Amino acid sequence: MRRGAVVTVAVLLALVAALWFQGRIVRSSEPAPAPVAARVEPNRPATTRVVSRDARLDAIARAQVWREPKGGAGQGHLPPSAVIDDLSCRFVLKRLSGTTPKFNCVLPAGDEVRIKYGKGAEIPAEAAATRLLRALGFAADTIVLVHHLRCYGCPLEPFATSKAVETIGADGLYQKAIDYGDFHDYEWVAMERKYDAWPIETAMQEGWAFPELNHVEAPKGGAPRAHVDALRLVAVFLAHWDNKADNQRLVCDSREWPEGQPCAEPLMLLQDLGATFGPRKVNLRRWRSSTIWADRARCRVTMRHLPYSGATFQDARVSEAGRQLAARLLGRLTDNDIADLFRGARFDQKRGLFSDVRPVAGWVDAFKARVRLIGEGPPCPPV
Repeated sequence: MRRGAVVTVAVLLALVAALWFQGRIVRSSEPAPAPVAARVEPNRPATTRVVSRDARLDAIARAQVWREPKGGAGQGHLPPSAVIDDLSCRFVLKRLSGTTPKFNCVLPAGDEVRIKYGKGAEIPAEAAATRLLRALGFAADTIVLVHHLRCYGCPLEPFATSKAVETIGADGLYQKAIDYGDFHDYEWVAMERKYDAWPIETAMQEGWAFPELNHVEAPKGGAPRAHVDALRLVAVFLAHWDNKADNQRLVCDSREWPEGQPCAEPLMLLQDLGATFGPRKVNLRRWRSSTIWADRARCRVTMRHLPYSGATFQDARVSEAGRQLAARLLGRLTDNDIADLFRGARFDQKRGLFSDVRPVAGWVDAFKARVRLIGEGPPCPPV
């Protein structure tokens, strides 16, 4: 009882401190942007579509995971890299999960986006990983780096403040206390736009775990085995060990989805890729030495050597068609493409006291070496 009281008092003190710090933020000499309602696409829902367990399993059975990518609109085969120099937005109080510092805000045009901030390695890792996935033909969120962000109404520490407010259930009180005449500035943040599709969830289940890839059935219209195996290989290539179900997403990619009807185009994708290129988040030496195969002769891929023994990823045999697809997709990136991937995500820029900053050339060499681990060697036996 005494311990519970101490915890409650500590949380209340944290909230009071957050509110006090918010009052200490510099007041803008220019008017804050006028309130704008968050914009929603006409045929897209503002909230997740909750379905039954059977409907979710049916969607997984019919899900796609990959499409042949179109020719890159930017350099080589990569989607263009974009950096915004200056951006402003208005703070939105939202319930947040995970440990990466983040918050939601509304842009002047009305789009609600997620902002990730801080000096950790998650920002460059996710910027590079999502751009690579989209280049290869796998669906992914879009991450844009922003050099300077001015957030009106943001407290000094938005993530900790949001967590404290959520813990004590003071959402309504805090909403009334937000002062959009105040602002806080952030340097080199990531602006995240979710892949534009309807999230498919049940009342008890968000996302999907890697063993559920075994339930994708080509005879029912789902992805062929080669596409599923290529996704497995790319996940191992990235060292995507933080793959709890919440870090993958099941969505309906149809423009319209009538109530009571099954989704016509279910899709499975990876998200929250901030722990990649490590395994301890952007670490060149460890990423270069991280294995792909538990047994190359039998083409069994593994993440058991990664943190949490690879989390939901279980050792799996991949088909020769899947290995060839992954090798083809990764192998067609040129040295310039790969260098642009890492340079565009600022892998060569210092982020914090213990950041592993290495020249881009080292990352290019490691990338190519890992591609060779997939592409070289004898054919995979039948599965």
